[in-house]
Amino acid sequence: MEAVLQTKGVLYLPSNPKTRVFSSQYGLKNGFFSKPSRPLSGFSLSVGGFGKQLYGVVSNTSKNGVFRKGGICRAEGGGVAAGGGDVGQGYVVGGGDEIMKKPNFLGIEMVTLKKIIPLGLMFFCILFNYTILRDTKDVLVVTAKGSSAEIIPFLKTWVNLPMAIGFMLIYSKLSNVLSKQALFYTVMVPFIAFFGAFGLFLYPLSGVMHPTALADKLLAALGPRFLGPIAILRIWSFCLFYVMAELWGSVVVSVLFWGFANQITTVDEAKKFYPLFGLGANIALIFSGRTVKYFSNLRKNLGPGVDGWAVSLKGMMSIVVLMGLAICGIYWWVNTFVPLPSRNKKKLAKPKMGTMESLKFLVSSRYVRDLATLVVAYGISINLVEVTWKSKLKAQFPSPNEYSAFMGDFSTATGIATFTMMLLSQWIFNKYGWGVAAKITPTVLLITGIGFFSLILFGGPLAPVIGSLGMTPLLAAVYVGAMQNIFSKSAKYSLFDPCKEMAYIPLDEETKIKGKAAIDVVCNPLGKSGGALIQQFMILTFGSLANSTPYLGGVLLVIVLAWLAAAKSLDTQFTTALRKDEEFEEMERANNVKIPVVDVINLAAGTANGSHATRKSSPAAGDLSSERPKTQ
Repeated sequence: MEAVLQTKGVLYLPSNPKTRVFSSQYGLKNGFFSKPSRPLSGFSLSVGGFGKQLYGVVSNTSKNGVFRKGGICRAEGGGVAAGGGDVGQGYVVGGGDEIMKKPNFLGIEMVTLKKIIPLGLMFFCILFNYTILRDTKDVLVVTAKGSSAEIIPFLKTWVNLPMAIGFMLIYSKLSNVLSKQALFYTVMVPFIAFFGAFGLFLYPLSGVMHPTALADKLLAALGPRFLGPIAILRIWSFCLFYVMAELWGSVVVSVLFWGFANQITTVDEAKKFYPLFGLGANIALIFSGRTVKYFSNLRKNLGPGVDGWAVSLKGMMSIVVLMGLAICGIYWWVNTFVPLPSRNKKKLAKPKMGTMESLKFLVSSRYVRDLATLVVAYGISINLVEVTWKSKLKAQFPSPNEYSAFMGDFSTATGIATFTMMLLSQWIFNKYGWGVAAKITPTVLLITGIGFFSLILFGGPLAPVIGSLGMTPLLAAVYVGAMQNIFSKSAKYSLFDPCKEMAYIPLDEETKIKGKAAIDVVCNPLGKSGGALIQQFMILTFGSLANSTPYLGGVLLVIVLAWLAAAKSLDTQFTTALRKDEEFEEMERANNVKIPVVDVINLAAGTANGSHATRKSSPAAGDLSSERPKTQ
């Protein structure tokens, strides 16, 4: 006889259960909310000698708000006897809300805050260091005796790029043999040690270590057109500092920090908080800019015969070392006390690949190629404008003191602009989505770049107008170039970087680790070196940087258009990958939500016989056939 359950908890059962109608006072409602005497676990329903599963729909919400209307539930195991018998432990999987709400603060779960706050502090420390290193490296190589801004394209092409490729190869090998934590410390410690040693030993001994006499002989023999390459040999320790500072931006910011953030955050958390990471970080830009200017002005107050720049370097590198140790401490705390989110296990099952196999895999992936296009296009575009601007900057501020002080103000202004953009970025992501946010940075760079190149090209005719404002055309070009760099970098930090890092989240672990290393460590300097090669070619072809300016503007237009096309293509792929990842996470959450229920079949059988007998615990927890009452 078909059984009819008159309870609120279950509306559907497997067909033809051999049970009779039972009283509602012993229904599921009493089973759900009555306190069992001895819970048993591990039982499965046994009907006719075969294990069964119950499927049902929770039709209404209970008094304590545990269930939600219409949730699909699945029950396994357990049994209960009428009149206070044993209750087997079953589960309802899927549907409904979780039984207990997680603790939160200001609407944000505490588990999320334990991840977001340390990540914000890490980003603050990393960009504080990066600002000091970025400003210092330019002062060292541009204002050094026997050097000029012409050294920068050669440095980026022939020194920075090979070292970046070498690091990527080593990092790829180490990722196969070291744990994530060991890999993080293995990369961080050499940076901290080098910058500390440079301030204490390398710079004070630079006069002894630099081959000045050899560089003078080579310059006399080869001519002034080889000033840039010879300057690399002349001030090799400064160039090494320049490369390490560049690698800090590529390795520590992009690979270590963002890789760690992607590891411990979910997609939903990334959408909400990635743009906000930069708020604290760009406060760091403001303070670090003030720090650079403070040490720049400190050199003025030192007595004669004292190397003020050596004193400033020692102080700034000490701060860099302390911040680096703080980064390692925060990383250790998060890995020790913060639980990591579950990931798609199928993604983790990909086999390890060697270096050549990794490169072939990355090249064959359209998704990774589009990501690489974004990074390379940014590097080329910003370099086309930035190197030209720095040459104007040295002409306006030839002394290291003035140059460094201006760079301090520049960093502070960049921090303020980026902070403002960060406040707007979450609104942009929420209202317009990933695709629009990814296209804002190239658009801003194109518009401001056109303004900068136009001022250089038409500076002569505009000289009377510029003079009426109390500026020379050179000073106006310096200020407009500074504005171009400020707006471009603020758009990069607030929109471009979060967009790029979000795109890594749906990738499998193998692609994420090696793809990120290849893109951020190689493609970033490749873009800068590509811009430097274009400039070198233009200068050699047209005779000077000024003569090549119109053509550099045309190249900038082509690069930005390619950038926009890659962003559009990646938007489609990212949306598809994200949808699949969210579907997997939804299935995983459904399989993990478990709510106790009772054994309906045994309860129905016991009630049908009109007895309140208590079933004894069976030694064989998974088999209730021997204890099952006979049914008619």
